[in-house]
Amino acid sequence: EGRVIRRLVCLTECVEDIVAEFDRRVMLGIESDGDASVNDPEDDRRYRSYKKLATWCPSVRKLVQSVVENGKLSHVYSKVRRADGARADDTTQLKVTVAAWLMQHTPPPNPVIHGQNKMGRGFNNDATGRLICPVDYDWSDPVVQQGIRDYHPDYRVTAHSWPAFLYKDEQYDSLKPTDGLFKGQLLLKTFKYIFTSPTSAEMDDQEQTNPEDQWRVPHSLRRCRAVEYEVRSTTLRFTLSSTGSWRIIDDEFNHQEFYDNIVDFLELAVTSDAAKEVEDLLLWWNRKVFGRKHASVYRPQRVEQLSVARCSARG
Repeated sequence: EGRVIRRLVCLTECVEDIVAEFDRRVMLGIESDGDASVNDPEDDRRYRSYKKLATWCPSVRKLVQSVVENGKLSHVYSKVRRADGARADDTTQLKVTVAAWLMQHTPPPNPVIHGQNKMGRGFNNDATGRLICPVDYDWSDPVVQQGIRDYHPDYRVTAHSWPAFLYKDEQYDSLKPTDGLFKGQLLLKTFKYIFTSPTSAEMDDQEQTNPEDQWRVPHSLRRCRAVEYEVRSTTLRFTLSSTGSWRIIDDEFNHQEFYDNIVDFLELAVTSDAAKEVEDLLLWWNRKVFGRKHASVYRPQRVEQLSVARCSARG
């Protein structure tokens, strides 16, 4: 269960803080996520993380909802704290794999991107700099490149701008800012590499892959969820950077803010059109990752609205 947390629950929060927010709400009798009189956005984020934790870590849910000694809770917490090990495993694997993917380009990156050394990544390399450059700037402009490398205030790199790798073909349209968002090829390859298999990551069409690659994934994980994009996007951004070890703040770029911005976009749609846009995006991802033939797993039919159910319900 510990390994699930950093992949399906949250990026950095410790389990004790997430459970403490649940306890606070129980004590205050708070039912909803968005009561501004008693909650702030961080409270709401922790509570949403608790609900994911309760779904994916049954042992924690059972203990929290029962009367147990603190020692037993501490023992469970110590087990799920291994979550950080899952993040370390993912970043270590991706550090090597992403380097290999980028070195397959023609012509290959110069300087060379080494699998074990991140010094030649980030804005020190055109190949990775182009991918993590904020879409609000034009990386092809030498003035922009120099401004970013010199930390010029007109070219700050923060979590307030989406990095280019999130977009299909790294193309951003300021008039249609959501077009192609979260459809970047490298992001899709990263997701498939971790959740299906290294082989499937190399395939453009999921139907071409070995069926065993898809179905070795547990049934409960055979559909893409918003939290998985949030975590994978953040992990990939760190992998492309020149930062040697995981840290929340990389120069002025805050990985936690980046993660929270993605969470807000995918999980807190404020209009019906925005919610439909996210629903369509999840469908696109599921078809790309798990194939078009298995739609029943990630988009079950509403059978109660179909002809058989209507006939059965006749008076």
